[in-house]
Amino acid sequence: MIAVVQRVKNSSVGVNGQIVGSIGPGLLVLLGVAESDSEKDIAYMAEKIVNLRIFPDDQGRMNRSLLDAGGQMLVVSQFTLLGDCRKGRRPSFVAAAPPEKAEAFYTRFVENVRQKGIAVETGQFQAMMDVSLVNDGPVTLIVESKPGS
Repeated sequence: MIAVVQRVKNSSVGVNGQIVGSIGPGLLVLLGVAESDSEKDIAYMAEKIVNLRIFPDDQGRMNRSLLDAGGQMLVVSQFTLLGDCRKGRRPSFVAAAPPEKAEAFYTRFVENVRQKGIAVETGQFQAMMDVSLVNDGPVTLIVESKPGS
């Protein structure tokens, strides 16, 4: 799995002009599922992202996690994160999981985060979405469940 994690002041996702998910302060997580991913990747990514110490403490240092900060999470499925652009001009998506697997893993990731006590909103799987955000910092990280994936 691969995720682009952005610390946000607020974020929302819309489909066909209608907001389907919206959060205040927290994390926007763009999540891609690889064909090679397993259940271990889901648990690893949820644990890692929820506990990343990327929110400011009282001294302004990045020393608090999403749990510590009481933030929310907006999770948007994004298979294009698995696009390989090393050859040619068109990305190759052969490493991306097929839609059935990707949706199941995406859903289990969201459930796993919710079980940790985080309020989670989502986009709509396989829909064309409009994602809006106000970056906080900005702080943007790439988190991968497998080294060098």
